[in-house]
Amino acid sequence: MSVAPHICFVAPALYPVLSGSTQIESVGGAEVQQAILARTFQQAGYRVSVVTMDYGQPEEIIIDGIRVIRAHAPQAGLPVLRFIYPRMTSMWQAMARADADIYYQRASGMLTGLVAQFCAHRGKRFIYSAASDADFYPELPLISYGRDKWFYRRGLRMADQIVVQNETQRQACLANFGRTSTLVPSCHAVQGQEPADPAGYVLWVGTIKSLKRPELFLELARRLPAIRFRLVGGGDAAILGNLKAADLKNLELTGFVPYSQVAQHFAGARVFVNTSEFEGFPNTFLQAWSRAIPSVSFFDNGSRVDNLPVTRCVRDVEEMAAVISEWMSDDVSWKTAGTRAQAYFNGQHTPQAALNAYAPLLNALAA
Repeated sequence: MSVAPHICFVAPALYPVLSGSTQIESVGGAEVQQAILARTFQQAGYRVSVVTMDYGQPEEIIIDGIRVIRAHAPQAGLPVLRFIYPRMTSMWQAMARADADIYYQRASGMLTGLVAQFCAHRGKRFIYSAASDADFYPELPLISYGRDKWFYRRGLRMADQIVVQNETQRQACLANFGRTSTLVPSCHAVQGQEPADPAGYVLWVGTIKSLKRPELFLELARRLPAIRFRLVGGGDAAILGNLKAADLKNLELTGFVPYSQVAQHFAGARVFVNTSEFEGFPNTFLQAWSRAIPSVSFFDNGSRVDNLPVTRCVRDVEEMAAVISEWMSDDVSWKTAGTRAQAYFNGQHTPQAALNAYAPLLNALAA
């Protein structure tokens, strides 16, 4: 009988999510997915390690059977020089300590190239996993420096396998970077949660930054004063200040909420809204769909039932406001959309579904 391969997630910001910390203000969609996958792989019999930044935890610690290895602190080192030391050096050393068969890294950036080079040097296998449609845009808008773009492109060329979240990414990866890829659905772990609240509010959840356009959520609240809106998330202080300055009576701003406590905000929602111009496959959709909360957005995440999008896709704020009004007032329309989303989630986006997609890929690389 063959031994399951050892997988190492190289994820600098993963520790706060994996540990369930309520004190560290750091949570991202890529980290949420990797925390779920790490636990899923470990429970399935794979040996799992994580390389993450130093948030004050021990040099090595075991969390739910997962070996967590510490690298550099988030702000360690001198500007410019810290690109090499301690960031590159400490990540390389931590990956060497892990000594895994397969290294897994998610989201575009310099780190992609570093992990690819490490694996090539040590005779290891490398999986790159996309976190946004923009990971395959030719101009790479989510990467700030030309140096980092060069590292990312090189890492993408060297990856043994590339995993994407949707069909749009698969096509763009091939067209713009000449690489084939494997589509693996994002997943969400459901744990005894309640369904959508018929008397609930309109919910927005995410990191507050310009590309997610939270100001459009404020505009929706302004247009629909009789409906309650809740915006969950921390981030850009200037944008958050502008949202607070509007002082809308029907808009609640919670500020940063640890991932371990986000579920309670979905528990009180009736409708979920995403205002980003583009994304990858947000975990927030899955958190909503698993509770039968229908979603509306400006972009198509590729999910289909009978060739129709699971998320209602709209062109502008006016059309989004109309959809919200419909779902907040028409129980039949709201329940139909929510039930459809939940059924799709149960069939496509469970941890078991992700494991079924990853297992052949992991075992082939290990072989």
